Amino acid sequence: MARELARRYSTMTHDELDVLENILVARKYAKGELLLKEGDVCENIYWVVKGLVRQFYFKNGKELTEYMATENSIVMCIESLFKEEPTRLQIQALEPTIVYTISKKELESAAIKCVNIQMLYRKILEESLIISQHHADMLRFESAQDRYQKLVQRSPQLVLRAPLVYIASYLQMTPETLSRVRTAVVSGS
Repeated sequence: MARELARRYSTMTHDELDVLENILVARKYAKGELLLKEGDVCENIYWVVKGLVRQFYFKNGKELTEYMATENSIVMCIESLFKEEPTRLQIQALEPTIVYTISKKELESAAIKCVNIQMLYRKILEESLIISQHHADMLRFESAQDRYQKLVQRSPQLVLRAPLVYIASYLQMTPETLSRVRTAVVSGS
């Protein structure tokens, strides 16, 4: 698995791959199971290798989906990870899911010794920030129909697999609005 991760984010020597392999921990989660719950401190970066997860929070008694990830995606609660404080976010498996966890402490320790692991760490963080910025910009600047179309283009598997209620929440629209948008997109209006 280290090779897959390294191939995506960096190039590494065999020794560096061994170091990375030693800090990856495989975990399985059942559908509906929480990888991280509100009040926990996020200590890991999660790399989804099979399945679907969502990151969400509660506001005024409602669950709001902030992020969803399918295979070959990274998910973390970045503020909790870096401040080492309890998170208000939760991460939940929406399907039977396998992730590789990467302990922040172990990754930082390995990064001090291995420049390519340091690059991998930086690239993971850069990708996470870019994804967050794209999502924020999409919500700020795009119409409901454009938000849905961008999601279909960027993450077709997500649209096919995630429950519509979570897709609607992620796109900051009601399920009814999402239904109308999907109908308009399909009919080409």
